[in-house]
Amino acid sequence: MRETCHSEYGKIKSILLHPAKNSFVSDANIQGQWQMLNYLSAPDYPLALKEYDYFQRLLEQTGATIFTLPTSEKTNIDAIYCRDTSLATDYGLIIGNMGKAARKNENIEVALAAKSLGLDVLGEIKQPGTLEGGDVAWIDEKTLAVGHSYRTNEEGIRQLKAFLNPKGIDVLVFSLPHYKGQDDVFHLMSNFSPVNASVAVVYSPLMPISLRNTLLERGFNLVEVPDEEWDSMGCNVLAIAPGKCLLVEGNPITKERLEKAGCEVIAFPGKAICLPGGGGPTCLTRPLSREI
Repeated sequence: MRETCHSEYGKIKSILLHPAKNSFVSDANIQGQWQMLNYLSAPDYPLALKEYDYFQRLLEQTGATIFTLPTSEKTNIDAIYCRDTSLATDYGLIIGNMGKAARKNENIEVALAAKSLGLDVLGEIKQPGTLEGGDVAWIDEKTLAVGHSYRTNEEGIRQLKAFLNPKGIDVLVFSLPHYKGQDDVFHLMSNFSPVNASVAVVYSPLMPISLRNTLLERGFNLVEVPDEEWDSMGCNVLAIAPGKCLLVEGNPITKERLEKAGCEVIAFPGKAICLPGGGGPTCLTRPLSREI
């Protein structure tokens, strides 16, 4: 067994979080921001605190080292979805540059936090490049998938390749569909969640054909999310260890299909921390290192 940052399914050894109390801050804060940020509804603040405490306890039970981001007046409630700030690599963090203008300050804050927490930084994506962590996912230790989306542009991908290609990392680019347009959140990991070395949860109707074919060619078993569980975050699944994953409650078909594929599934409540902002357990976390 060894530790690496280049995995989406290994046992989590260290992870970065931005707890609801530090990101949502207060009900008044939520009420002043949720519509501007294109949330489906205003998150219930007391419920969000309860849900997040439970979610964090599930992560603590893994024994992982947990780093938390502090409250900042420069960020907004979207900061709870801290995966988007960065990409973890064996050579240090790559700090992203948000494609959603209202989230630009998150990258600055996570760069400052990384320094205070003693986390190495390989580099930062600079304007006019954009790159969000939800658009990048490791297929294996030497292969990174990146989505060309409204949040991650060609210049951001060029800079990403400049950091990783010299390290022997193959960066595969997949163009995402328009779907609901520029104002909606739609990342590569909105329809692709690896849960072990050869199993991935997918929503094929919105998946790039080239990505789907790449996974099949590499021998992946694709667990298909049904249409009725797309909006309820059925495709947003976080592996906390090989074949052991967290899923938002309300996705029984996906849960059953994962179990038939040999996975252990823990469902958690996400009515306040996931559904209003369109971010599931992968979005709520920035795993740093994993054991494979």
